[in-house]
Amino acid sequence: MSNHAPNEARVIPLRPAAAREPSRTQAVTDAPARTPRPPVLAPHRGPAAPAAPAPAGKEPLWRDLVGDVLRRERLAQERTLKDVADAARISMPYLSEVERGRKEASSEVLAAAARALGLGLTDLLSLAQRELTRHSRAVSGGGRSTAAPAPTSASRYDGMCLAA
Repeated sequence: MSNHAPNEARVIPLRPAAAREPSRTQAVTDAPARTPRPPVLAPHRGPAAPAAPAPAGKEPLWRDLVGDVLRRERLAQERTLKDVADAARISMPYLSEVERGRKEASSEVLAAAARALGLGLTDLLSLAQRELTRHSRAVSGGGRSTAAPAPTSASRYDGMCLAA
């Protein structure tokens, strides 16, 4: 059983005992005083930092690559997020999340954002594929890993294949 009075609410102090005045419930119970715990502070959340690059040896996510391409193209055209979002008829917060790689956008949203930037969907995906190729070459040291055989000129394919 518990050691507090029946029909009485149990009070858990949030401040140290010296900093607060005695409560009515505390005077009723004979429970020994507990030492207060220091408050747990939430981590500081400052301005959004750019997405950290993928750890060495790990491929980046497709949504990160596409978002980077969208942001780079928008900034190269010196356009605001609001301007591109309005032209694409998508919400500004959603476009921001797509650019930061937080959301996996549908093909319709990607096509609309690409059109708003004067690109086609194939242009956007080709630029993202180049980024992936550049990243994978940088991770592997500029060449292919020893796990895969070196491609012959007939089997080498630098294109992109999308399957539905």
